[in-house]
Amino acid sequence: MVIDEWATRFNPEGPVGATHIHGISDADVAGAPLFRDLAPTLVPRIAGLPIAAHNARFDLAFLRAEFRRAGWDVPWLPAYCTLEGSHHYLPHLDRRRLIDCCWSAGVPLDNAHSALGDARATAALLGHYLQRPTAPHPLLASVRHEARAVAWPPGPSRASLSTSTDPAPRTRAARYTAPAPKQPALLAQLTKLSLVEVLEEGAPLGAVTYIETLLDVLEDGIITEAEAGSLQDLVEVYELSPEDVELAHHAFVLALAHRALDDGHVSRDERAQLQAVASTLSLSEKLVRSLIAEADAARAARLGAGLGSLPADWALGEPLRVGDKVVFTGCDERERERLENRARELGVRITGNVSGLTAMLVTDDSFDGTKSERARELGTRRVTPTEFALLLRYLQPALPSVNPATPQVPTTVTAQDAAPTVASTTASPTEIRAWGAANGHAVGVRGRLSAELVRAYELAHAAQS
Repeated sequence: MVIDEWATRFNPEGPVGATHIHGISDADVAGAPLFRDLAPTLVPRIAGLPIAAHNARFDLAFLRAEFRRAGWDVPWLPAYCTLEGSHHYLPHLDRRRLIDCCWSAGVPLDNAHSALGDARATAALLGHYLQRPTAPHPLLASVRHEARAVAWPPGPSRASLSTSTDPAPRTRAARYTAPAPKQPALLAQLTKLSLVEVLEEGAPLGAVTYIETLLDVLEDGIITEAEAGSLQDLVEVYELSPEDVELAHHAFVLALAHRALDDGHVSRDERAQLQAVASTLSLSEKLVRSLIAEADAARAARLGAGLGSLPADWALGEPLRVGDKVVFTGCDERERERLENRARELGVRITGNVSGLTAMLVTDDSFDGTKSERARELGTRRVTPTEFALLLRYLQPALPSVNPATPQVPTTVTAQDAAPTVASTTASPTEIRAWGAANGHAVGVRGRLSAELVRAYELAHAAQS
């Protein structure tokens, strides 16, 4: 039951940031009070009471920062996080944003991203938790007693920090793409990206809340200095090592690369967005290229799994493979469209120009233009639409690449992983997966390779050498 509500806007003494997300403009807060002026009236409202928030550690970092800027020595603030509580009360969710938890609990979320709207929804979500017949979350049972024991100072102990009249240095943001009314397509995929996808790519389980927060703050394509500081607070609170953070960032970008490859091709804009995201997360541009290649190889392996073998009377020579690049010229328009669409569905790449990487040119010889001329120059294989349809019918898995450069990222070593191995392999994950599938091992098409599979690969190749 809600006993009271209190809400106000503060003048942030600088630009308000992403107006298209929270709906507040600079003009809306021009005459609003400063936080330091209202801090003495705010303290009695929260002293002795536990604070509830969704992703509480992240939100409280902003609150503590404002109190410190106002000259207050902030005590420890006991709080209950409804995001963390969702693992106990709503264990089945793929994403744990406030909107996800409210939807699952049947709680209305009106005016999302407004302070009062989110606060009301969080209160209702907490009420849902309290009414559940399951055993109460231990943290929920203890936080009230902890809050009563906290002593707040009677007032600020020092002068508030002065704020520059030029707000640019304070509010400068790390922006992934140039400001635009429409959210970039790849960043829009972040709302669909699940925590499971990121964990599958090797993110540490202890970094789940950090990853969820990262997904949330990237919704507007910007990480502000304040958000970056709050993310660092999460790193410290959850005791994440630099290796944990790098693994989380690596897995995050790899999962996003998988999303970019859903249609079989990473566009120039998507590649630029991936590189910008990676740069902001302190990952190199070279690593992005490796991650795209890794995601591409995983997609090829996924599409190639379960494909049948060639018939005994196969007479069309080298088969068509997942990932091959094919160019069309001429041909009946409807037949060409049907074959191109089917080829894309199966993982064959349809390109517009013949190059040294083109596997074949599909043509009915009704038109002899620059594509045909270039194919003759390069000796590119030519097939008819009928032959291409048969090649598609008996599509074969992609061949393993030969020792491509693989990204070097720190790994969390377990006792099992630390066991001595016969040799240190330089084979790519794609090669090891292909070898494992051919030799009867259980092989996933995504995520980190198991230590058992790598050791089996090393033993087999050591015996052959």
